[in-house]
Amino acid sequence: MAAKTGPMTTIKDSVHDHISVDGVAADLLDTGPVQRLRRIAQLGTVTLVYPSANHTRFEHSLGVYHLADRALDSLGVAGTEAERVRAAALCHDIGHAPFSHNVEELLHRHTGLYHDDVTGLLVDSEVGDVLREHDLDPERVAGLVAGDGQYGQLVSGELDVDRMDYLVRDAHHTGVPYGTIDHERLIRELTFADGSLVLGEGNVQTAESLLMARALMTPTVYAHPVARISKAMLRRATERLLESPDISAEQVRRMDDYDLICALRTAPEAEAFARRYDRRELFKRAVWAEYDDTPAHLREADHETVRELEAEIADRAELSPEAVVVDVPPEPSMTESTAEVLVGGEVRRLADRSPLVTGLRTARKQQWRMGVYTIADATDRVGRAAADVLGLDIDGALVSSVRRRVNASLERFEAGADE
Repeated sequence: MAAKTGPMTTIKDSVHDHISVDGVAADLLDTGPVQRLRRIAQLGTVTLVYPSANHTRFEHSLGVYHLADRALDSLGVAGTEAERVRAAALCHDIGHAPFSHNVEELLHRHTGLYHDDVTGLLVDSEVGDVLREHDLDPERVAGLVAGDGQYGQLVSGELDVDRMDYLVRDAHHTGVPYGTIDHERLIRELTFADGSLVLGEGNVQTAESLLMARALMTPTVYAHPVARISKAMLRRATERLLESPDISAEQVRRMDDYDLICALRTAPEAEAFARRYDRRELFKRAVWAEYDDTPAHLREADHETVRELEAEIADRAELSPEAVVVDVPPEPSMTESTAEVLVGGEVRRLADRSPLVTGLRTARKQQWRMGVYTIADATDRVGRAAADVLGLDIDGALVSSVRRRVNASLERFEAGADE
């Protein structure tokens, strides 16, 4: 079958200026699953902190396609293999649920799928039809999205173009300068060594810049306290929505942001959250505990255990279970430190060559916080109940009314955000 050839399209982008889209990507552009990404916020509920962060997964996917195209040219990759990578780059986020990562773990518990598990979407949709028209196997493209093989590292790996785009794009749209990286040099210095995607000689500092940008953007944007509270509330509301027999996790997974908000507004189990979200009447912090002040059994608690703890805290504070959220983030990690660079002609992990890595790992651990959130007029009694139930150091973990106001002022100053 002869491959279909679509016309070249040039798109003006806020980050990369003009992006030229042709070949299989041009034909994929107007498929339903790709266009759906226009209605998926790149940063989920972060827009409640940074009002200008209204960019979408569609914009980001175009940026990833553009950087992948540039990287392929630099690496000298052409033909069918290059077209597979371009298709994977454009489609790498079509598996995202509403509000991006905000409800991903919840839906994974029900479906067993994460956002990069896209084989079914690529094989059994119009996207698959377009790929087959270009003599591309949808399953092989799905493998690239998951990071399989040598070229899959370009789409999903420690030096992938996905990370290069979202750091710059998120910094641009939030107005936070910390995500600025030299993505042009990063792309120019990419090379393959023994099947691994690495940075060429003399680029330890280039790799460090990527590490630094991610380390600075995490507390300022991705894990901002208000973003975490709104994310936790959205997750709990969606969980209550799924308790209804009329809707499944698979249905929610294929919704866009507007579909989910409408479903929450009309579901008795979740309408209270939707009302709070619409008015930005968010829960407040009752507990904000550091890593070493949080017992190991709590850091490792599964979902059901956390729900039981929420119910016990609510009962002691004489509140309904829906009024208390315990938010335990994953263990602090820094996957970017496993990126590889050439040093003296040999492949070395960045963690072994950069003295910054140890310091950044320490900082990541120090930035880690476990939160307990509740309605504004119940923070003191929920905080004391939580400290008792969770076995916390009461002086180190409680956020009193005075400390809340001081912390809020500091966060507004440090982040320049709408706290």
